[in-house]
Amino acid sequence: MPQPVDRSQSLEQLEGRRWPDPPQDATSMVKAVHELRRRPVGTLEADELARLITQDVGLPWLLPLAVEILRDTAPGQAAGGWYDDDLLYAVVTRKPEVWGDHPESARELKEALDMLTDLSRYVKEEVDGFLASLPKGM
Repeated sequence: MPQPVDRSQSLEQLEGRRWPDPPQDATSMVKAVHELRRRPVGTLEADELARLITQDVGLPWLLPLAVEILRDTAPGQAAGGWYDDDLLYAVVTRKPEVWGDHPESARELKEALDMLTDLSRYVKEEVDGFLASLPKGM
């Protein structure tokens, strides 16, 4: 069972590695990723998690947090509420080997996906790909 994430720590603290400041001419994406790595992970919003996850940054700590958000909001979507397609897209488009390192998060995500009823076509295709990549019996 994975260790709980200390939400008061930043990715830099959790990893034990500080990135140097980005170059002056870095893109806004690079600057944002550097800044987000310095914030406590418990303060990151869904869109910020999605930004980091799509860049494959901090996955051991951020995937469980993202899956928790998706799991907690799935019942509301099924009842006609809003659902964060960007975070879902970021999570389900990670490479299959990432999920091999995080089987508990993969199982939780699959359970959340089973509750979803009204996904956009582009996200549905990625969800189907994620589900097809899971080992049999998961």
